[in-house]
Amino acid sequence: MPLQRLHDVLVKISRIERRLEPPVRDTLDAIFRPTLCAILQVLINLGRKNEGLKLAEERLQPGEVESTQAIIDLMREQMRGRFKPGSYERGGNTKTHGLVRGEVTVLDSLPERLRRGVFATSRTFKAWVRYAGPGPDVPKDIDDVGFGSMSLKLMGVDGPKLMEEETATQDLICVCTPTFVTPNSMENAKLQHWSLLHQPLWYFLSPKAPHILDFLMQGLWNKTMKNPLGEAYYSTVPYLLGEGQAMKYAFFPRSKVPRTIPGLPFGKVPDNYLRDNMRKTLDERDVVFDIAVQVQTDAHRMPIEHAGVYWPERLSPYVTVATLTIPRQTFDTPARDGFNRNLKYNPWHALAEHRPLGSQNRTRRRLYYELSAFRQDMNQAPHVEPTGDEAF
Repeated sequence: MPLQRLHDVLVKISRIERRLEPPVRDTLDAIFRPTLCAILQVLINLGRKNEGLKLAEERLQPGEVESTQAIIDLMREQMRGRFKPGSYERGGNTKTHGLVRGEVTVLDSLPERLRRGVFATSRTFKAWVRYAGPGPDVPKDIDDVGFGSMSLKLMGVDGPKLMEEETATQDLICVCTPTFVTPNSMENAKLQHWSLLHQPLWYFLSPKAPHILDFLMQGLWNKTMKNPLGEAYYSTVPYLLGEGQAMKYAFFPRSKVPRTIPGLPFGKVPDNYLRDNMRKTLDERDVVFDIAVQVQTDAHRMPIEHAGVYWPERLSPYVTVATLTIPRQTFDTPARDGFNRNLKYNPWHALAEHRPLGSQNRTRRRLYYELSAFRQDMNQAPHVEPTGDEAF
């Protein structure tokens, strides 16, 4: 009980900070974030050993299989405790801000080394794009932890897939931080343990096994979101870009969007102001993102098996390979929300040229598959692969 009370006090303090930061956060990020990121990166790397891996090489980690099962069990229990049959939400990236139609257009005349998989030729894919908040709860937007995600499902993707449950899709899954919240699956299992107890901060702040550096690195990007359509998103974990070449990818916004949060600092903020701002945006204009890839050039400083390490852009800058266009549309409807609830996103819905790499991704294969099947079973909703031609 004392731990729970202290945890609740820390959460309340963080929520006050979330209300105070919006007017100054962008300026502070521009001034301090690059230097602070570099310092944290040095400290994180001091605690790492060189695993001797080659570029794009991965290696099963000790305890990974057991940790994967533990994460599945823990997250399933979290879902059982938070949702009722017929209205189950996802175990992670739980609260949907909006599911929108989009189109991904691959640029022409890319360098040969980047023309792999879905980027091999200049063409346009239909996409379903889901914006969501943190999990495993569905909080008021102003009370979340400053964490957002963007998940794309490209359709009409030809060729054999790594998972057979969908035959013509390629999923791209991103969050608002360039590093993952935990370095590997073994640590993720510990975080899920604390999350089941409703005390996730103790994973980071426990005196016995603290993860302060990971906490601070996440904090450099976690912030009070203003509009999901105006944020940058990162894959955080690596993928193949053709055999023997690894990448991370990112989405960078190009469009000006409404960013007002009514009621700040201490007035009544609408519970779903992020959805409101998305709706205001797409009532008025199209939105465009640049899709960029960062190719691994140093196997130690840009690791495959440690997702908490920031890949330095001075070693390998992002290169734009495609654009995502989200046209004006009406998305805030019960039919669209119901369709969203039944969609499955999994990074292993992928071509072999984009095989997910590293501990977190290997865990995701079973984790996403089993929790999605569990959610659909509890909602009595059979899986249907989307085509992009759905009408509501």
